[in-house]
Amino acid sequence: MNLNEIIEMDKSYFMNTFGNRTPVCFEYGKGINLWDTEGKKYYDFLGGIAVSALGHAHPKLVKAIQDQAAKYIHCSNLYYIEPQAKLAKVLVENSCADKVFFANSGAEANEGAIKLARIYFKKKGMPEKFEIVTLEKSFHGRTLATIAATGQDKYQKPFSPLTPSFSKVPINDLKALENAINEHTCAVMIEPIQGESGVNLTNIEYLKGVRELCDKKGILLIFDEVQCGLGRTGKLFAYEHFDVEPDIFTLAKALGGGFPVGALLAKEFVAGAFEPGDHGSTFGGNPLACAAGLAVMDAMINDKLVENSDQMGIYLTKQLSGLKSKYPFIKEVRGKGLMIGVEVTNDKAKKIKDKCFENGYLIGNVGSNILRMLPPLVVTKQDIDDLVAALDKVLSEF
Repeated sequence: MNLNEIIEMDKSYFMNTFGNRTPVCFEYGKGINLWDTEGKKYYDFLGGIAVSALGHAHPKLVKAIQDQAAKYIHCSNLYYIEPQAKLAKVLVENSCADKVFFANSGAEANEGAIKLARIYFKKKGMPEKFEIVTLEKSFHGRTLATIAATGQDKYQKPFSPLTPSFSKVPINDLKALENAINEHTCAVMIEPIQGESGVNLTNIEYLKGVRELCDKKGILLIFDEVQCGLGRTGKLFAYEHFDVEPDIFTLAKALGGGFPVGALLAKEFVAGAFEPGDHGSTFGGNPLACAAGLAVMDAMINDKLVENSDQMGIYLTKQLSGLKSKYPFIKEVRGKGLMIGVEVTNDKAKKIKDKCFENGYLIGNVGSNILRMLPPLVVTKQDIDDLVAALDKVLSEF
């Protein structure tokens, strides 16, 4: 099918939740590149919104999925699943967590985290502790509970009244957080680095203060690392940048390298609150998803992709900062590793993104003032040089 036929079919049969999409349909990819139905080559600096950590058609990931699919794809969590047990082991041995539960998405993993925090206190005989404090400009998912946890009105207004028991405070404001905690608070839920609102970083002093505050108040600390986890920021887990360990944290996006899988991880003292029948999933932790996850973790750890993310992130930030000195409308370049936001003051972020697309480069925008870059962790210096040259050309038009 050609592109126009695909677009017309989509408009006829698919619910219009994405509006008019970028007019392209990709046929195949390799590494950081994608090719569309017309044969045009693109450089993917969005990575499926931080999902395609290994790039496209990575040999380890392709082989793992093919091998598992040839054996069996699904059998239900009524039975023991070898890839599931192996992936849980790898995640626990490389993190501060003691136990894992697998879901199908980041939203599901965050739902699990919310449920675990609540049931933990209920089983301690403290059912009055059920409220969760989150941050303004946060994003935790699109289910009814995770929308309520999200700190952005644009996601919430269409679905009000919201699920109760969530309150919001500004990022990096410890006093505001302390004032928001009350006798009903069971947890604080934070993205160490906010992604969907434009790559906003918490600072070390703040997160250390949050940890101390949670310990002092006897409540749980939850980190949402759905986007910032798994090598994206130059560490395997974002919490490692801050020398702060959460009680619960969540993963998804990069974990399957493109195959849907999420994970809820927790320390033993809180994980034990989930007992048989308290939580479950039909597809969560299925053999195919976990085989994909094992391949991703293998590449992350043994192929040094986390280190590459750190090194290439430093290089990309430096190159983008060079453009900042050339173009006064670039206000700030911020981020960690390969999770980068470029704030502009001319309200042309979407137009800049669209021009980059025309030149064969996929990047993102958040509103009218932030460009977002989340390339695969296999990105090279040459890829970055090519992007910066293309972006320089585009910016010169503005």
